[in-house]
Amino acid sequence: MIKKIDNKKEKEKICMEVLEALPEWFEIPESRVSYAKESRELPFFADVGNEIARGFIVMKETSHYTVEIYVMGVKKEYHRLGIGSELFEAFYQTAKEKGYEFIQVKTVRKGMYPDYDLTNAFYQKVGFRELECMESLWDEANPCQVYVMAIS
Repeated sequence: MIKKIDNKKEKEKICMEVLEALPEWFEIPESRVSYAKESRELPFFADVGNEIARGFIVMKETSHYTVEIYVMGVKKEYHRLGIGSELFEAFYQTAKEKGYEFIQVKTVRKGMYPDYDLTNAFYQKVGFRELECMESLWDEANPCQVYVMAIS
C-alpha cells in the first residue's frame, strides 16, 4: 500500500532501511546518510505492508517547472511485484497535481553495471527518455545518465 509519509523521523528510518538493503546501488554509507537526512524535508511516498517498508520514492523540485526523483529504492525481495511502478504513479500524480511540467531522474548509464541496467530498464518502462549523459558529474566509473519525462 502506497502512502504519503509526513513524519520526518519515519522518512529517515524508511530511507535508511531500504537503502541499506540495496548495497549494489547504494554502497557508500555517507551517501545513504545524506539521502536519508535530505529526504526528511521532501515529499516522500512509501510502500508499507504488514508494518514493513518495502520501498520508497522522494520528490525534489529542481525548477519551477520540474521535479526529480531524488532517490528511490525497493528492497530486492520485492522487485518485479509492481511496487516501483506504484510508487512512481503516486509520484507522477502528485507532480501533475502540483502543476509541474517535467520529471527528471539521474542514474548510472546503461552498460556500466548489471544492477543499474535494471534501473535504466525500469525508468524506460515507465516512460522516461534519455536526455543526456554527463560523463564526469559523479566520476568516470559512474557516468550520470539523465532521463526526462513530460507530464501530460
